[in-house]
Amino acid sequence: MDHSIVTEHVTSRDGTSIGYLRQGTGPGMVLVRGAMADVHAYRDLALALSPSFTVITAERRGRGISPRPYTADHTIARDVEDLDAIMTATGAIKLFGLSSGAVIALEATRTLPQVERLAVYEPPFYRDGIDRDGIRRLNTEIERGQSGAALIDALVTAGTAPALIARAPRVLARAAGRVVLALQSRQRGPAPSLRDLLPGVRYDFHDVAERDGHIQEHASIDRPVLLLSGTASPAFLRTAIRDLAGIVPDARHVEFDGLGHDGPWNGGGTAEISAALRTFFTP
Repeated sequence: MDHSIVTEHVTSRDGTSIGYLRQGTGPGMVLVRGAMADVHAYRDLALALSPSFTVITAERRGRGISPRPYTADHTIARDVEDLDAIMTATGAIKLFGLSSGAVIALEATRTLPQVERLAVYEPPFYRDGIDRDGIRRLNTEIERGQSGAALIDALVTAGTAPALIARAPRVLARAAGRVVLALQSRQRGPAPSLRDLLPGVRYDFHDVAERDGHIQEHASIDRPVLLLSGTASPAFLRTAIRDLAGIVPDARHVEFDGLGHDGPWNGGGTAEISAALRTFFTP
């Protein structure tokens, strides 16, 4: 069995070089990740799937092997074009997306004819709307290099901050953010630091905000969709996945006991999630 990983690139419609990792054998499947991570966050999941699929781990624009500075004229259509370019180059027609990557994968399935099947894990849709003031504050902090504050506001604005952080006075929370960044930057390994990944979250928040309020449009998706979630995730994410289950015509919902929003990442629920994906993508 070939476990080798090959790094490849494709040029998206606007000229951006988009990188991805290829490994395994079998039908092609593209993995699209969310914020605060690069392709290495899917290492365990890709390895678990590689005996059955040619796994394409896409690097989202703005980080890692797909570097591109964020600009205010960004639109989710560019991220869909990135997936379109990867699928065209690799022949992959199966998609899996996590969080903001799930929002992009849903939009790709809604607008691109070549997607055959889609699985998503906890796309963030907000019944009361995303905190747009929080996004503006976060963007300003990133532009000013206030990384500790940006880390905390990214979690609070997304609704995924631990309760202790969400309720703490802002001054203390931001100080904690600086400590977390300093400690995490000392970790060894191929993945970039959180400090390096922070500028790229502007893409994630832009895409989620652009699709905010449009969840009903997914009723037009006419292909099989697997909706995945964990019981330990924030309540709004579990609500969103149930809302989608009632909107997408051919959708099935599977909830994993004890998994949180980072379930598909390394050390999370790799075994459970890979098994569900293998079953769904091998009808």
